Amino acid sequence: MIIRATDRVLVMGITGKQGTFWTERMQAYGTRIVAGTHPTKAGGLHCGVPVFATARDAMKGAGFDVAVLFIPPLMVKEAALDAIEAGARGLVVLTEHIPVQDVMHFVAAAKERGARILGPNTAGAVTPGECFAGFMPAFNERVFRKGSIGVISRSGSLGVLFCLNVVQAGYGISAFVGIGGDPIIGTTTREALADLDAFPGTEAVVMVGEIGGSMEEEAAVYARTMVKPVVAFIAGGAAPAGRKMGHAGAIVMGNKGSHASKCSALEAAEVTVLDTPSDVGAALKARLGR
Repeated sequence: MIIRATDRVLVMGITGKQGTFWTERMQAYGTRIVAGTHPTKAGGLHCGVPVFATARDAMKGAGFDVAVLFIPPLMVKEAALDAIEAGARGLVVLTEHIPVQDVMHFVAAAKERGARILGPNTAGAVTPGECFAGFMPAFNERVFRKGSIGVISRSGSLGVLFCLNVVQAGYGISAFVGIGGDPIIGTTTREALADLDAFPGTEAVVMVGEIGGSMEEEAAVYARTMVKPVVAFIAGGAAPAGRKMGHAGAIVMGNKGSHASKCSALEAAEVTVLDTPSDVGAALKARLGR
């Protein structure tokens, strides 16, 4: 899911400390924030936009396309279902530590309604020069200079590092998609890869994955069909099997989800696999010929 400047954005939890801070920065960057929600503070203005009690009220009163959730873990299920039932096209679920059964519920509901989800446990999405949704430093041009390289990352911090390295190598970012680090998420690596493959102005894609699960192997199947070059890095190469490392999904059972199996699948699909993040510039130059 790629957020565009024309998308109308609802901030759920807008009156909280983080909701307020990042709403102001999203607005300053160009994100089209049209409304916010808070169940007990409806009826006024906050950050210059109307506040509604629910997403359904916001859809009737202002209309929106994408909901960004600054909501505590135990309240996310209710908020997400509210946004989905209101008719949201997409949700950016920033929260981590959401109960797994809650995530399963609203991800299934979104699929039934045809809504897209980024996250949970995502840092958000950035379309440089247009807008961002979440808490990425889109306003820092050393990290998010507009360009032609799409970046997908399960990790927000690694995503920032790769965008920085891409820009330092002389390129720019067409779009950043943070899919989230939890074991169950809405948008998979393969789906994000397909989004960037179809996104105008994207010449190449950088995929930042990690051990655990099978998303990168599944993405490799799609990468094999692409004309645009793909460069990948898989974090967790030194992690011991059977031990959870970092993100909730980063656990390897036997060979499944291992660093070796992911790298092997990607290399078989003619994806350039990096040893370190600092190699991304040289890899892009080799693949793009400049």
